[in-house]
Amino acid sequence: MSSIGKVELSALAKYYGPVEALRDIELTIEAGEYCCLLGPSGCGKSTAVRMISGHEEVTQGDILLDGRNITNAPPAKRKTALMFQNYALFPHLSCVDNVAFSLKIAGESKKARRSQAMELLELVHMAEYAAALPDQLSGGQQQRVALARALITKPSVILLDEPLSALDPFLRVQMRKELRNIQKELDMTFIHVTHSQEEAFALADKVVVMSKGTIQQIATPRQVFETPNTPFVAGFIGGHNIFSAHFEPLSGNGYTVTMDGAAACTCGSQQHLEQAGTYGFSVRADHIRLEEEASGLDMSMPATVVLTEYQGSHVIVHCEIDSGDIVQVNIADDRYFATRPEPGQKVSLGWACRDMNVFPPNRGTAKN
Repeated sequence: MSSIGKVELSALAKYYGPVEALRDIELTIEAGEYCCLLGPSGCGKSTAVRMISGHEEVTQGDILLDGRNITNAPPAKRKTALMFQNYALFPHLSCVDNVAFSLKIAGESKKARRSQAMELLELVHMAEYAAALPDQLSGGQQQRVALARALITKPSVILLDEPLSALDPFLRVQMRKELRNIQKELDMTFIHVTHSQEEAFALADKVVVMSKGTIQQIATPRQVFETPNTPFVAGFIGGHNIFSAHFEPLSGNGYTVTMDGAAACTCGSQQHLEQAGTYGFSVRADHIRLEEEASGLDMSMPATVVLTEYQGSHVIVHCEIDSGDIVQVNIADDRYFATRPEPGQKVSLGWACRDMNVFPPNRGTAKN
């Protein structure tokens, strides 16, 4: 792991007049980590990255890079490089001159700066296009050149603001593989803004889920998916159904769980729960079973199929329960076509207690 590139945000806040864009952000990104800031538009993730780069002023709090306070430092003195969403390449310059431009401004000789630029174009597999102009390149090729240009200043941290959003789905997958490979090869800190949970999960060592200017959860991709800690996180990353139930402690170990429209059941001890009460919880769509597979499981309830969506390896079955809420069930394609539940069909849903992810107290009891 790299020894440089540790970023610390302490009590960071940003206001635009009365509008609060970020509030009390506390985040540490270790040197050499690939960190994705994940959230919907307007959640503050791009603002955070622009503050780290120095392109947005800090209202409150501090930004540290390798222990050095860079909160008020100009962008050129920060040892960060921001890769813009639209790439911002100079249209009149060749690829090699685009990459070498910052070294030209710094006074490097033409031979030296072009030599370094060619090394980086080799790294991003663009050396054969060194003489090409940006408008002669595809979007993915322009992105590779923009990444090489960001790397030439030898930053400690690379900041990427929605770098893949302008690409078609196939190229997006290819480019995220390249980004990850380059980050690993360079052992450099990458901070990547995205609204795509698929992109964040594929790339990140650490995922920071944001909403309305606050951090909802910081964890590995697997932890975020398996144990989202708020209803917002569970809903935003997808693949989860959100419920609430009353949990009553037993005299021994565990709880009785009572839920509208379902038979009460007993569960083993649930993490986070210290007393009786109504708690929100999520169940992954692929952990809910239908019909015969639902029998004998801890929790069960009647439902009606309202929609099915074929997704290749699996089929999404949308079911309406007595409350009127829609429950999503992901079924492997072979299991689905063996039974073919159709819209209008009455079915039973069920899941095991071990598959209930209970939200910590005060983190929500319903969808939000």
